[in-house]
Amino acid sequence: MEEGYQNRTAFIKGAKDIAKEVKRQASKKVGRSVDRVTDEYSKRSYSRFEEDDDDDYPTQGSQDGGYYRGDSQAANDEEGGHSDSTEGHDEDDEIYEGEYQGIPRAESGKGSLAGGPGSVRADAQQFRDIGVSEAERRKDQEELAQQYETILQECGHGKFQWTLYFVLGLALMADGVEIFVVGFVLPSAEKDMCLSEPNKSMLGLIVYFGMMVGAFLWGALADRIGRRQSLLISLSINSIFSFFSSFVQGYSTFLFCRLLSGVGIGGSIPIVFSFYSEFLAQEKRGEHLSWLCMFWMIGGIYASAMAWAIIPHYGWSFQMGSAYQFHSWRVFVLVCAFPAVAAIAALSAMPESPRFYLENGKHDEGWMILKQVHDTNMRAKGHPEKVFSVTTIKTVKQMDELVDTGTDTPVWQRYRLKIMSLSQQIKNNILACFSPEYKRTTFMLMAVWFTMSFSYYGLTVWFPDMIKYIQRQEYESRTKTFTKERVEHVTFNFTLENQIHRQGHYFNDKFLNLKMKSMVFEDSVFEECYFEDITSTHTFFRNCTFDASLFYNTDLFKYRFVDCKLINSTFLHNKEGCILDFSDDFNNAYMIYFVNFLGTLAVLPGNIVSALLMDKIGRLRMLAGSSVISCVSCFFLMFGNSESGMIALLCLFGGISIASWNALDVITVELYPSDKRTTAFGFLNALCKLAAVLGISIFQSFVGITKAVPILFAAGALAAGSFLATKLPETRGQVLQ
Repeated sequence: MEEGYQNRTAFIKGAKDIAKEVKRQASKKVGRSVDRVTDEYSKRSYSRFEEDDDDDYPTQGSQDGGYYRGDSQAANDEEGGHSDSTEGHDEDDEIYEGEYQGIPRAESGKGSLAGGPGSVRADAQQFRDIGVSEAERRKDQEELAQQYETILQECGHGKFQWTLYFVLGLALMADGVEIFVVGFVLPSAEKDMCLSEPNKSMLGLIVYFGMMVGAFLWGALADRIGRRQSLLISLSINSIFSFFSSFVQGYSTFLFCRLLSGVGIGGSIPIVFSFYSEFLAQEKRGEHLSWLCMFWMIGGIYASAMAWAIIPHYGWSFQMGSAYQFHSWRVFVLVCAFPAVAAIAALSAMPESPRFYLENGKHDEGWMILKQVHDTNMRAKGHPEKVFSVTTIKTVKQMDELVDTGTDTPVWQRYRLKIMSLSQQIKNNILACFSPEYKRTTFMLMAVWFTMSFSYYGLTVWFPDMIKYIQRQEYESRTKTFTKERVEHVTFNFTLENQIHRQGHYFNDKFLNLKMKSMVFEDSVFEECYFEDITSTHTFFRNCTFDASLFYNTDLFKYRFVDCKLINSTFLHNKEGCILDFSDDFNNAYMIYFVNFLGTLAVLPGNIVSALLMDKIGRLRMLAGSSVISCVSCFFLMFGNSESGMIALLCLFGGISIASWNALDVITVELYPSDKRTTAFGFLNALCKLAAVLGISIFQSFVGITKAVPILFAAGALAAGSFLATKLPETRGQVLQ
C-alpha cells in the first residue's frame, strides 16, 4: 500500500511538472507576438485579431499544449488550463478558478511589473477576450434568432397573441389620447387660467417635450430591465400625473403635471411595438403590427368623443368660492386617464417578453413563457394534447460584469452603484446604435423619422388653425360698425356682440346684467354711466374717457382699457380671476371635436390597406409609396378655401399618410437586434417628437399669412423622406434579429 501511495504521489508531481511546462511554452508564444498584438489593439481591429489568433492559437491542441482562450471551454477544462485571473499561481495556492485577484502589485513578480512584458501580455489577452466574447455573443444571437423563429412557428398564432394585442393596444390608445387632450381643453383652459398667448403656445407644446424625454428614457430602460416592467412604470407615471393635472388650479402646476404625464406616455410606442413583435412569427409580424396601429386611431376617436360628450356640458362642474373651480374640461382630463389605467391592470396579468429573457441568459424564464404561449394557443384551437417539444433554447453570452457591493455597503451607496452601472449600460447601448454595423441604418432612419414627423404633425396642427382662421374671417365679415352715435338715458340689458363703436358719446346710460362678445369701443366718451354684472370676452376700450362712472361686479379689468382716461370713476367688487363663459363658442367647440373625430376616423382605410399589404408588397414599397402619394396630396391644399374643403383635405392626407407610419414602425422594429431594439426605437421616436415641435412652431407662424410656404415645406420633407426610405434595407421575410 505504501508503494502504491508513492507511485500516486510521483504521478501527481509529474502531472504538475507537465502543466507548468505547457504554461511556460505558451507564455513564450505570447511574448513573441506581443508587439503585433499591441499594434492591432491600438488600431481597434478586432477582425484581424481573430484571424491572427486563429493562426497562432488553434482551437485544437498543438504540440506545446496551447489553446485559444474562449474558443473551446471544454478543451480548456480537459487540459487543466487556467483563466487569466489565476495565471501565474501554482496549484498549491488556495485560489479558485476565475477568482478576482485585485490589481497586480509591483512586487508580485512573474513579469507583471508596470510596463513590463507581463502587463502588456495581460492587456493584449484582455482585449483579445473582449473581441472573442463579442464574436461569441453575435453568434449566439444569430443562432437564437433562428431557433426562436422555429419555436414561434411551433407555438402558432392564436389566443395568446390576440390577448396581448388588446392589452398593448390599450397602452397605444393612451398615447393617442395624450396627443389630443391639450388641444381639446386649451380653449376652455385658457379662459379658466387666464392664459396669455405665449403660455397657450407652451401648453400646446409641453406634451411633446415630455413625450420626447419619455421615449428616449423608457426605450433605453426597456432593453435593460425588461419591456413589461418599463411599460408598467411609464404608464403608472402617466396615470398619476394625468389624475393630478385634472385637479390642480395654477397654470405652472398644470404645466408641470402635463409634462410628467407626457414623460410617462412617451415610452408607450417604442415598447409596445418591440414587445408585440417578439411574440409574432415572421409571416404574421408585418400584418399584425399594422393592426396594432389602429389603437392609436381608436385613442383619437375616444378623445374626440369624450370631449364632444363632456366639455360642452358645463353643468358637470362645481366650485368652492373663487379659489377652487372644477369645470367640465377637468372632468374630460380625468376621463382621458382611463385607457392608461386599464392598460396597467391588463398588463399586470401578462408575462415578460421571452426574447428579452433569452437575450439576458435567463433560459428557464424564457422557456416557461414560450410554453405558456404554446399551451394557450393549442387549448384554444382544440388540441390540448399537443406537447411543447422544445427542451433547450439557445441563450446569449452575457458581457456585463456584476458589481459586488458587499453587505457592509450603505443602502444609498448600493443604489448609486446600481444606477451608475445601469446608466453606463444604457450609454453603451445607445453608442452601439451608431457603431459601424448600424451607423448607416440609424442615420437613414433618423432622416426618415424627422421628415415624416415634421410634415405630418406640422400639417395636422396647421389644418385646425386654418379652419379657425377661416371661421374668424367669416365672423369678422359680419362685424357691424357704428360711428359718432350719441346715446343718453338708455339701459342695455341684452347681449352686445361683434360690434365696433367709434367716436360715440354715452351719457347716463346703464349696462346691466349683460354679455359683451367681441366688442370694441374706440375714441368714445362714457359720462355718468353705470356698469353692473358684466361678463366680457374679446372686449376692449381703446382711447376712451370715463367720467364719473361706476363699475360693480364686472370682469372689465385694467388690461381691457387701452390708453383710456378714468376720471372720478370707481370699481367695486370686481370679479376675481378669469371667467369661463359657458355659452361661448358652443357651436365652435362641437365643430373642433367633430373635425378631429373625422380626421382620426379617416385613417381607418389606410390602416386596413397597410395591414393587408404589408407582408405582400414589403415595408419599403409601402413606406416610399405612401410618402410619395402624401407628398402629391399636399398640393391639393392650395384649393382649400372653405371649412368643408379643408376638412376633406385633412381626411385625405391623414388616410394616406398613416400607411407610411405603419411601415416605418414595422421596419424600425425589424432593423435592430433585440438587445438594442427599444433603445433605437425610443431614440428615433424622441427625434420624431422634436421634429413635431419644430413643425408645429413653423407651420403655425404662417397661419393667415400664406399657404404656399407650409405646403412647400411639407411636400419637400415628404419627398426627401420617400427618397431616403428607398435606401433602407428590406426586412420582409427575415427572422427577427
